[in-house]
Amino acid sequence: MIRLTLSQMRRSAGRLAAAGLAIVIGTAFVAITLLAGNVITRTTYDSIAAQFTGADLVVRGVPADDAALDAVRGTDGVATADPQLMTYQQLEAGGRTIYQGVLAEPTDTSVLPLEVADGSLPEASGEIALPTDVAERLDAAPGDTITLVRNVLEGDQSSEEDAWTEVREQLTVSGTLTDPYGAYSMQGGVAVAPAADVAGWEDDLAAPGEEPVAPTTMLVTLDDPTGVEQARTAITGALTNGAAASGADTADLKVVTPEEHAEAVASEMTGGENVMFTLFVLVFAAVALLVAALVIANTFQVLVAQRTRTLALLRCVGADKGQLRRSVLFEAAVLGLLSSAVGLVAGVGLGQAALTIGRGMDLGVPLPATVTITPAVVLIPLAVGTLVTLVAALSPARAATRVAPLEALRPADAPSAARGAGRVRLVLSILVSVIGFALLGGGVALSTVGQEPTTGLLLAVAGGALSFVGVLVGSVFWLPRVVALAGRLVGMSGPTARLAAANTLRNPRRTAATSTALLIGVTLVGMMSTGAASARVTMDSELDSRYPVDVTVSTDLSSDPTSVAAGDAVVAPVPAALAGTVSDVSGVSRVVEARATAATVTGDGVDEGLAVTVRGVSPDDAASVLRSTEMVEPLAPGTVVVPEEVSENWDITDGQALTLTGPDGTLDVTAAVTDLADTGMIVVPDDLSSLDPDAPVTSLWVGLDDPSDATSVVPSIQDAVADTEAPADVMGAAVERAGFQQVIDTALGIVIGLLAAAVVIALIGVANTLSLSVIERRRESATLRAIGLSKGQLRGMLAVEGLLIALVGAVLGVLLGLVYGWAGAAAALGWAGTPVIVVPWRDVLVMLLVAAVAGLVASVAPARTAVKTSPVEALASE
Repeated sequence: MIRLTLSQMRRSAGRLAAAGLAIVIGTAFVAITLLAGNVITRTTYDSIAAQFTGADLVVRGVPADDAALDAVRGTDGVATADPQLMTYQQLEAGGRTIYQGVLAEPTDTSVLPLEVADGSLPEASGEIALPTDVAERLDAAPGDTITLVRNVLEGDQSSEEDAWTEVREQLTVSGTLTDPYGAYSMQGGVAVAPAADVAGWEDDLAAPGEEPVAPTTMLVTLDDPTGVEQARTAITGALTNGAAASGADTADLKVVTPEEHAEAVASEMTGGENVMFTLFVLVFAAVALLVAALVIANTFQVLVAQRTRTLALLRCVGADKGQLRRSVLFEAAVLGLLSSAVGLVAGVGLGQAALTIGRGMDLGVPLPATVTITPAVVLIPLAVGTLVTLVAALSPARAATRVAPLEALRPADAPSAARGAGRVRLVLSILVSVIGFALLGGGVALSTVGQEPTTGLLLAVAGGALSFVGVLVGSVFWLPRVVALAGRLVGMSGPTARLAAANTLRNPRRTAATSTALLIGVTLVGMMSTGAASARVTMDSELDSRYPVDVTVSTDLSSDPTSVAAGDAVVAPVPAALAGTVSDVSGVSRVVEARATAATVTGDGVDEGLAVTVRGVSPDDAASVLRSTEMVEPLAPGTVVVPEEVSENWDITDGQALTLTGPDGTLDVTAAVTDLADTGMIVVPDDLSSLDPDAPVTSLWVGLDDPSDATSVVPSIQDAVADTEAPADVMGAAVERAGFQQVIDTALGIVIGLLAAAVVIALIGVANTLSLSVIERRRESATLRAIGLSKGQLRGMLAVEGLLIALVGAVLGVLLGLVYGWAGAAAALGWAGTPVIVVPWRDVLVMLLVAAVAGLVASVAPARTAVKTSPVEALASE
């Protein structure tokens, strides 16, 4: 029986090709997913561990003060032990100012993950090594001097009344550094200075009476790196004993290797995100395999129908039902195993190619040179691909056992595989669909009306999944009717189109299964496109409302509000020429100057002495630069706009009477609470003058031509600001918005790329269905040719048939995708306000166009086969 099965497979190689290709794509998808998970995990760990290059052990969880350092350094086997200390300092050169992280140089410089590009690491106090990009911005080379600007307290630092004094120190650039593995990319790069200098700078930042905060990470190198376990035990004992003597807490003490530390930090940072990413992508691999299963099931159903006479003859010569069932399943197992092996090889090859391309693109992360092939990467795709093929062949195998021996005596025309679906399935599909859509609607209502986003989202996801299952289960009932309706519309164009429409209904179950395969892929692509587009617009609207200023250039955002009025040297007004300088930056559309002063607020229920920053700006100027004008709509003389956060913290209500007291006067105002970021209270310029006629300009509100260009425009603004004498903070919602849009676009691109595999498999199913349909209708096509149907008309009939199957599945998928996308966006973003419903017309048109073209392309090979056979040969008795 095995030899017979293999022989039948060889004869049906062409018919099995499409099913095999579907499994190849699905298993390649699974293999790539598992490889990607391994690469992401290794890359994450290597990026974190890069900060501890050369360290044998990392001590965490206890202050790395002098006592702890002495205890570790005195432990047998320890060569060096240094705290990982970093400070942020203001560096100036050539009229430019940069705030830069500076790392304390360790005793053993091999611990540093940085490489010297030019010059050397610091060798004496007063030297500093800069990142190459920072050195370029400051126009500093090794041997040049730059200025360190910091503030220290005069006097004995025993009183808060001691004055802060600006200190300017000259530092010599010893060299420039690169960060090949992006160890400090999240911190914007890092400079290196002698440990004593960095510790002294940090000590000067401590408030009066406050002890400097010791770092909680210590890097340890050993005399013998092979003695890690002994050293770990000894260091733990030394620190525990020392803490017991001093009464310190060592509950969080951890002495780990850099790899163990990286794993722990990655878990803390991502909450298992690496695993979640792998599971997330595997979901789409499962979708691809589900669609592949539909294609495979279709293929085997028709193969069984084509072999009806062969199966009946086998029954006549003594084969039992079990042998026939095992024959079909053996054929499926061989096909699944061979196709899965090809898919595994293809997946590994594509994964390695992607890794090689990624390394060549200099992505700033330590990508491995080769993929890691683990037992899971090999066994899971093989097992999943084979299992899916076997499951898909169960129903055709069962159909093979129903073939009676008398079938061998019937005419050779292949029987139709169509049969009616049961009432139980109909009732079940309707019930599941109704319940699912009800849960979906309830989840949306909870998220938007009931303001229960978490519960609403979970309910909506469950409802969406349940309703989609109901739709798929019931597709055998309604999809053929939709195809029939579309066929009647198409049939108006002529007899060829009517024949094509009739052919789609010759086997409604197979047509429904093929359209369902395409329906799944297009629905999910449409859902993600619609959800992402709606989410982007909704979140843009929310960001516009909460952060209406694209970019803010300010000298007082991070300062005590009283310092603005007091004229403290720590905060300087924005230079008069800066507005013009920023306006000249390419991509900037408008700049508005905002004056500010400090005031105290009094009123019923308001804590006495509440100090706030009050800004003055006219409604017209504000409206010209803001993305959302809601915050300034109530702005008028005698009204103060209060940020919602301030109102909540200080119990200020909308319409409440307040009194503002500034340096030169008081002002009675009415509070207007608006939903905007806490950037201070806002009044009209005349009201601000009554509080402080000499209030300086402390911030610029900058509008951009296109907020999506913020990632390129904002650095240009930062460079312009860095060239001024009074450095200012540059921040704004445009950067956040651009980052959000980039995340959405990237996620959407990845998801659509993943789902594209399912769509490709579904389109293979369309081609497979047409090919098998041509084989089934071989005699019928010959008859049509014999009575006058031309080759061109036969090709046109198959083209229309392919278009019907592909477009019906695509159109229905788009409609379902829109519904699920809108519902998902509403459930996920109901907390952010009223969701904006968006139709991604471009994506919809692309999906329909791809389906139409694929339907036409799928008809080419079957049409060539159909027209090659002469009518006389096809009508000959078999």
